[in-house]
This record gives sequence, structure tokens and C-alpha cells, in this order.
Amino acid sequence: MTEPALSCHALRLRAGGRDLVAGLTLQVRAGERLALMGPSGSGKTTLLTTLAGLLPPASGQVLVRGVPLAENPGLRLELALVLQSYGLLTLLTAAENIEVVLRAAGRDPRQAMADAAGPLERLRLARHADHLIEELSGGQQQRVAIARAIALRPRVLLADEPTAEQDAVHRAIVLDELMAAADRGAAVVIATHDPEVAERCDRVLELRTANPRHAGSPAGR
Repeated sequence: MTEPALSCHALRLRAGGRDLVAGLTLQVRAGERLALMGPSGSGKTTLLTTLAGLLPPASGQVLVRGVPLAENPGLRLELALVLQSYGLLTLLTAAENIEVVLRAAGRDPRQAMADAAGPLERLRLARHADHLIEELSGGQQQRVAIARAIALRPRVLLADEPTAEQDAVHRAIVLDELMAAADRGAAVVIATHDPEVAERCDRVLELRTANPRHAGSPAGR
């Protein structure tokens, strides 16, 4: 059987002297869409950051294609994370923010430019490609961060509240792009408060402090 694109085993996460997540075991397969839901403070962002390999768990392990991430940090190159804070470089343009990451991942400059253009176009940002980040609205910056993650063509795409800054039109566009990434084979995990996002996913994991409840049936049922 093919190993899941992303999994974790007996994962325990702590913050502020308390458990946020305790004993979580989870598998997300290639092409699957998983929504993380729960109230503020339930650990959604901490879980995403840990799954991305940026934060070590208190105990347990994260695996990418069955290989422990802690033992092979190079596997992080197969992951892309969209942060709530976006993580963009304000001194660069929207296109340059994507191109610099693609070049760091090994693509030559011409290919990086071409690979950045498509996601910017689909996310309605083409006319802003040469604008500095500080010239863009919060919603536009969020879409740049999403375009950057999609352009990387990761095996695993993790997104933290990716529709939070979007109006209805752009929320639909963002959702379509995230779902399309799964159609192309990425495992997509989205932390969200938005029921519409959860409806578009295959499964929902509801987080309650130290007591995750895994809903295995499709979210819309």
C-alpha cells in the first residue's frame, strides 16, 4: 500500500504550559482535502506549523511519505505552508516573492518567472505582479502567499485560514485553486473557521483542546 503523503503518530503539542493537542494520529493521502476546524486556541495553527516541520512536537512524530520528518529535514521541500501572517518580503514585488522561493527550490530564473505567472493570473493578481507587497491590500497579499505555495507544486499544501481576508468572489477563486492543487495530487490541509471551506473538503478534523475528534465521513454529510 502506498504511504500517505503526510501523517502523524501520537502527536502531542503544548503551548502556554498546557496541551493543545494530545495523542493525535492522522493520515492524509495524496489528492485528499482535510479541513481543520475548532475554536480559537484549539491548536489549529500550532498543528499546521508542526506538520510543516517548523515547530517540534512535545512528543510523537510527523512523517512525509512514511519517513519521519525530524530524521530527514530535506523532506520539508515537499511541503508548502501558507501562514496567516503571509510571510512575504515587503521589499519585493508580488512576482518576485514567488520567484525567489522557486529559485531557492532549484528552478532557473526563466522557469521561475513562468511558474509564478500562472498562479498570479488565476488568483486575479496578474496586474499587481510588479507591485511591491506594501502596495497591496491584505486580501491581495494573502493571495500572493497562496500563489507562492501553489507555484511550488508541493506534495503537501498546508494553509492557515486562507479565505479569511477574501471577499465572496475571491474566496471562491482561492477555494477553487486549493481544490485544484488536490486534483493535481497534493495532500491539502486547511485550517479554517469557514463552513464553506469544510464543505469542499473530503474530511474534517475538529480540534478541541487536548481532545481532537476525527470526523471520518465527508464533510458535507
